[in-house]
Amino acid sequence: MGYKTKEWRNAMRVKVDYNYMMARSLGERGIKDSELRALKGKAEEAFEYVAANRGKDELYMGWTELPYNQDEIVADIIATAKQVRKKFKYFVVLGIGGSALGPIMAFNALKHLHYNELPPKKRGGPKFYVEDNVDPVRMQALLDVIVPEETCFNVISKSGATSETMAQFLIISDILEKRGVNLTDNMILTTDASRGNLIKIDEKFGGKFKKYVLPDGVGGRFSELCPVGLLPAAVLGIDIKGMLAGAAYMDGLCSKPSISRNPALACAALQYVTMLQGKNINVLMPYSDNLKLMADWYCQLWAESLGKAVDYAGNKVNAGTTPVKSLGVTDQHSQVQLYIEGPYDKVITFISVEKYGTEMPIAHGLEDIPDVGFLGGHTMQELIQAENKATAYALMRAGRMNYTIVMPEVNAFTLGQLMFLLEMQTAYTGALLNINTFNQPGVENGKKATFALLGKKGYEAQKKEMDEAPALEDKYTV
Repeated sequence: MGYKTKEWRNAMRVKVDYNYMMARSLGERGIKDSELRALKGKAEEAFEYVAANRGKDELYMGWTELPYNQDEIVADIIATAKQVRKKFKYFVVLGIGGSALGPIMAFNALKHLHYNELPPKKRGGPKFYVEDNVDPVRMQALLDVIVPEETCFNVISKSGATSETMAQFLIISDILEKRGVNLTDNMILTTDASRGNLIKIDEKFGGKFKKYVLPDGVGGRFSELCPVGLLPAAVLGIDIKGMLAGAAYMDGLCSKPSISRNPALACAALQYVTMLQGKNINVLMPYSDNLKLMADWYCQLWAESLGKAVDYAGNKVNAGTTPVKSLGVTDQHSQVQLYIEGPYDKVITFISVEKYGTEMPIAHGLEDIPDVGFLGGHTMQELIQAENKATAYALMRAGRMNYTIVMPEVNAFTLGQLMFLLEMQTAYTGALLNINTFNQPGVENGKKATFALLGKKGYEAQKKEMDEAPALEDKYTV
């Protein structure tokens, strides 16, 4: 693998502990060993489906090969990132969906939690922002804190027809051109290799934009480990080779068609069994502020991949469970009451960290007040880890299913492992459900209606249909 030593890699192994899913812990509300044994053949078929279709662009499974086929691209990204860090004070991603959620997740995970507020020498790179919405207030807020001519804008859209991203592009390009800035000096495009509107724009500028390819077989929600995510990460000084090495390491751990030996297949099997039991809410609860936005990234990955109306046979299945983002310890004080005493309709996945970036000692004091004094002499690492274990235990005691993904620490290598684990879990779950995990037909109707409302050519019939729809009755308005 060529990334540190074998001993170090093994010490950084991300593991899955699913004891609190099983009948041995939960009694009648848990999964019996016999249930997992009964799933053995179906799980092996799901494994074989994913293995047989690895790298196939037409099935949007090119993401499976990203840890292995990007050496030249990575070298170019690192060189480009070095120049961006020297030249610009700000780096802004213009994108939406996975093009935004991936970069901001990695930023939050691997950089200082107040990175943009650090002085330049401590920060070591440009201030970083991701514009992932078209709220006008948000765009104005960005313009209030950056200097556009001192900013590198990374425009991410495979088709160049993403309305939100291209609206941002039009606003920013207008500002830059009015200030006499050549767009090719301040923009990097991440798009299709040869077609789409960003390619047309590049051609108008004589092909002078710096460009990176969003590969054909990589959907947005699986794109963090391609240039979509790797360029912003490299600009921030993140070890992108480490991220890819971690993904490759996890891929190796997922190379067996066995629930007991393949962590992603185990997670998929657990989720599949609980879906059949009617548990339709899937909570991801990291106990780390650095992993808070991992839950946002995962929600898209899970929801867009598994929320499908029909299976491959055309049967109406309305598959999927609803992903919910949560944060430990914060949401112990807002959501856990529901998890412990509400409906038995949830599976909680914890992400636990064995070693935090700092321990932060808790000072002695107020020994005469036992409710406070007992904390003195401990560390905040001890406190958050104790609360994590206590919450998992309390859920188990209440008959609530939960399992834990254990990260030795949060670094580029373990983050790469975690991303690939969750991606493979999603792929296996989709195969178990016999659905197309990699398309997103449900999103298209909303896009078409938006195009019609804004007068896009070719959508006149849709606009006419919307105009002729029955008017809303006042009696249903309060």
